[in-house]
Amino acid sequence: MNQVNNIDFNRLLVKIKKYITKPEDLSLIRKAYDYAFNKHQNQFRKSGEAYIIHPLEVTIILAELHVGPNALCAGLLHDVVEDTDTTLEDISNEFNPDVASIVDGVTKISKLQFSSLEKAQAVNHQKMLFAMAKDIRVVIVKLSDRLHNMRTLDAMAPEKQVRIAKETLEIYAPIADKLGIFHIKSELEDRSLKYIDPEMYTKITNLVHHRENDKGGLIDTIISEVNEILQTSNVKYSIKGRLKNTYSIYKKMVNKNKSFDDIYDIYAIRIIVDKVETCYQVLGIIHAHFTPIPNRFKDYIAVPKSNMYQSLHTTVIGPKGNTFEVQIRTEEMDEIAEYGVAAHWAYKESVQYSKEKEQYEIAQKLKWYSDLVRMTDEGPDNAEEFVDSIKNEILDTNVYVYTPTGDVIDLPKGATPIDFAYKIHTNLGNKMVGAIINNKIVPLSYELKTGDIVSIKTSNSSFGPSEDWMNLAKTSHAKHKIRSFLNSQNRDIIIDRGKANLLAEMNQQKIQYDFNDKFVQDNFVKNNLKTVEDMYLEIGKAILSPKTVCQKITNSTGQAETSEEKIQKSIERNNKVLRTNSETGVVVEGLSNPKIRIGNCCLPIPGDKIIGFITKGNGIVVHHCDCQNLTALDKKRCINLEWASNINRKYPTAIKISADTRPSLIAEIMNVLSGQSIQVSDFNVKNNIDLESIIKIKVIVSNLADLEILIINLKKVEGVYNIERILS
Repeated sequence: MNQVNNIDFNRLLVKIKKYITKPEDLSLIRKAYDYAFNKHQNQFRKSGEAYIIHPLEVTIILAELHVGPNALCAGLLHDVVEDTDTTLEDISNEFNPDVASIVDGVTKISKLQFSSLEKAQAVNHQKMLFAMAKDIRVVIVKLSDRLHNMRTLDAMAPEKQVRIAKETLEIYAPIADKLGIFHIKSELEDRSLKYIDPEMYTKITNLVHHRENDKGGLIDTIISEVNEILQTSNVKYSIKGRLKNTYSIYKKMVNKNKSFDDIYDIYAIRIIVDKVETCYQVLGIIHAHFTPIPNRFKDYIAVPKSNMYQSLHTTVIGPKGNTFEVQIRTEEMDEIAEYGVAAHWAYKESVQYSKEKEQYEIAQKLKWYSDLVRMTDEGPDNAEEFVDSIKNEILDTNVYVYTPTGDVIDLPKGATPIDFAYKIHTNLGNKMVGAIINNKIVPLSYELKTGDIVSIKTSNSSFGPSEDWMNLAKTSHAKHKIRSFLNSQNRDIIIDRGKANLLAEMNQQKIQYDFNDKFVQDNFVKNNLKTVEDMYLEIGKAILSPKTVCQKITNSTGQAETSEEKIQKSIERNNKVLRTNSETGVVVEGLSNPKIRIGNCCLPIPGDKIIGFITKGNGIVVHHCDCQNLTALDKKRCINLEWASNINRKYPTAIKISADTRPSLIAEIMNVLSGQSIQVSDFNVKNNIDLESIIKIKVIVSNLADLEILIINLKKVEGVYNIERILS
């Protein structure tokens, strides 16, 4: 191997040996470097330098993050599959499947080409996010790759510089921020701004340097004064200063319309101590010696940011009236503040590595990462829609609210209690009936603000979200869950409507028939219907006519009628209605004004098969054909009865509900009755020793179709396992 090659590798080796010492690991990394060097020979970058410099610099960045040997190898090899004749199988055979898997993830992010640049970007971003959800190391390598590309962007054409810079600001910098890798996030932002708005970039950097020069080394002055104060307090600490990164100043000046002089935290010092309680002790000392600016204190130790960042922040007025920010944290917090997830899961030779365990721990530590995994599972096929959802709901989240137990939930700006509820749990959203923010009831359209304490009111008797919620929800996750619920519920409603419409038509035609799947398959094979439920659904959608089904019933039972016979029967039915004067709505053939009453034992309703019993002196009593009392009656005194077709009244009938006993059962049942505008004339509940509730209800309905729909809705109540008519 030539001397230049060794010199380049030694630059990397210095970084690696700080935390990797096993000879077999060092040998594997050296092998990866030599492999990449040979594969990229005679390849050059736009700047004219040898191509191997790029993967080398990427891997140096990775080594500074203390990633493991396989990720370092992937950093060296991340371009060989895309830019040489090497295959993933070659990588797997030469190294190991884990290295090949990381290289594959990085390669897939930008491999596809499309005629539409915007579509290509969206698809590439989608692939990166999918890869990130699968293995966090893939995006760590990709961030390092993008950082070195930004460092060498001057070699690109101006239009390409702007495009790459915008992409970096929109996707890569926010991901680095979410992962807590602050130094990469800041560098990506500042380098992007240099190409997107070079005039403002130059203006801000000049303003910062001029102020620093005018103040005669303000940070050094602040550090000196704070050192003098803390040295008398017996506190173990270290201290360092920093300037706010250029892009953060730019955002405040442009987005918030602030002047440079109105930005208080351009200068900051970080005080690093040994333990958490010392952080608060130092805060007290700082506030005792400097005047704190109101509303500028933030406790990220008690409530960490979503990227695990922890620190105390306060802005004070310092020497000669200058304002500066003080950040106070422990050594561990400082390491995580700089390196984020990479610090927390830095490679340790004494720890057995498991990608699956690491992914699980990341999901537990970073709530937004769990959201990313969930969104990749349910994300839309449209890449642009998916990327927009990730950007708006994860990368751009800037509203942080609390659950009643103090957990922090991050949401996008404009999010409502609906978004909050569905982010906690799907059932919480589906059962939500109201929201309480900071102990006050608010409408569901309320826009959440950082610091709000959100409590969701639920009811098991809730019918779930309505169509209006789609307009109130901000996040695609909430909308996805609402849409799924509505689709499911709408199907049930349509099926119920179809069943009721068919039943009404059958009543009209005096048809009785018990449907089964075979009937549907025999008669509606051309409609691709296979079950009775499919048939009801088509009727409910008005695709299949109830009259057509009735015609099929007539044909299948051998009761086909000519047009003349149908007309004659229609005339006869109309004549019967005209001859019926009874308020019961019951027709007795041959009697124009019979004395009729409905039997209290079985309480039949229009649509039921009925029979009449002629009493001695009390007229005709109408019974359900399945009434249990009929067995004791003299069959010779029974006559056939029919319901009139122009009934304009309601009837009482009784049902019995069997259900598992639970606190809100009765309330949910009453809610169903109320929702269907069903009047209740009697209600009785008994609980037995088996924790079973037997509920008997007398309801007032128009006909059997109404009752059937009610029973269908009642069966949806949790715990209800049987409903039957009371016929005795």
